Amino acid sequence: MIDKLSLIAVYPEILLFLMACVIALFDLGVKDTHRTPTYILTLFTLASVAALQASYATAGQTIYGFGNMVVSDAMGNWLKCFASLAVMVTLIYGRAYAGGRDMLRGGELFTLSLFALLGMFVMISGNNFLVIYMGIELLTLSSYAMVALRRDNTVTIEAAMKYFVLNALASGFLLYGMSMLYGATGSLDLHEVSKAIISGQIKHQVLVFGTVFLVAGLAFKLGVVPFHMWIPDVYQGAPTVVTLLIGGAPKLAAFAIFIRLLVEGLLPMAIDWQQMLMFLAVASLAVGNFAAIAQTNIKRMLAFSTISHMGFVLIGLMSGVVNGHTEAAGNAYGSSMFYVISYVLTTLASFGIILLLSRHGFESEEISDFAGLNQRSPFYAGIMAMCLFSLAGIPPMVGFYAKFAVLQALVASGGGAQIALAVFAVMMSLVGAFYYLRVIKIMYFDAPITATEVSAPLDVRAVLTLNGGLLLLLGLLPGGLMTLCASAVFKMLAS
Repeated sequence: MIDKLSLIAVYPEILLFLMACVIALFDLGVKDTHRTPTYILTLFTLASVAALQASYATAGQTIYGFGNMVVSDAMGNWLKCFASLAVMVTLIYGRAYAGGRDMLRGGELFTLSLFALLGMFVMISGNNFLVIYMGIELLTLSSYAMVALRRDNTVTIEAAMKYFVLNALASGFLLYGMSMLYGATGSLDLHEVSKAIISGQIKHQVLVFGTVFLVAGLAFKLGVVPFHMWIPDVYQGAPTVVTLLIGGAPKLAAFAIFIRLLVEGLLPMAIDWQQMLMFLAVASLAVGNFAAIAQTNIKRMLAFSTISHMGFVLIGLMSGVVNGHTEAAGNAYGSSMFYVISYVLTTLASFGIILLLSRHGFESEEISDFAGLNQRSPFYAGIMAMCLFSLAGIPPMVGFYAKFAVLQALVASGGGAQIALAVFAVMMSLVGAFYYLRVIKIMYFDAPITATEVSAPLDVRAVLTLNGGLLLLLGLLPGGLMTLCASAVFKMLAS
């Protein structure tokens, strides 16, 4: 018998699942080649789910359901709300692109997006090893199918195969780590695992071995060095709308499972996994930024940029525990959550411009395709410039404050290694500024290679304007979002 509290904890997931099934059936009767009824119903579903998650988050309650296998808390509900909005914005930006490339012959793009979002919800809500793994697999299986939606394009099929093979390897790492921890602690429940580790009756070597494989699997999913091989190829090879679906909202879910597994489940092992995260962060900052300089394809450049930004997220995650004490945890994890949200917001706008510049028979993927964009459309060039300034961490954009907050949390954790890492991160940000500013130079100072005017439907123009405005507004007034993130993390830690 399922108790009422368990159902309340997963009402949004139930609504999303039912609507995904309804939309899949409803689309069978849609004759419109642009899938307008399916598109509208999908956006309505995403908006409803986001509103429901926001109401849960503002209530601030923590609810455990199904024998503590799932948790509904403020942090998770806000992340699910932002993920729903990110998927909705992605579909608004990408509908015209998908229609021009024969990806709307059926409603698969919309239904797979909803099932991918459901996987993110399960990942974020998971309080049990197997529940988190089920969420990861639902997300990745939906993503494989979306990458291969252009069945007649050899590049996208190759990207889908690489994505499938390398993520299967990552899943193996993750499952092996989970099995080691289960064998050592005798439980799949994260809180029970934490209690078993605190008891001190388990061999430390076994726990470290399991933690290494767990972190390696998570690093694969997040796409950080040295487990980053799939990111550039998939970003470049996938249809751009799918690239945004993979590179946007799932980063929020990836952050959540790092928190669930490492903070809620393995906090007593912090001294071990913090060292691993430090290595991953240093490698990601270096490889991501230096490799991005050599790229001529903007999607591939942004892929390496993503790797470097995930390094900053890891810096926030490794700064929460100082000498075994967790006083700094709320500030550090809140800063990391703020960074992920601001990164996703910036990614949405930057890929929105790439989608906008792409037209039938032409992919706007090369950096040279942005030449003279300011002369063709000063408005869209301005939004793209704001995105690049934000990614580079130049004030007053939100990316500057996000980097500042993470570095502040790192320095506050003390120690010579942390100070050195902060200096290294700043130096790598300077390297990153080069390739972002290079694109801005091409947009504003190079001669345009085409005289084609840039036009967008009203909904895309409105959302892009709001998206770009938020990058500036949150950079000037970051306090509200930062307080929301810190409060959500404190409530999660207290539960």
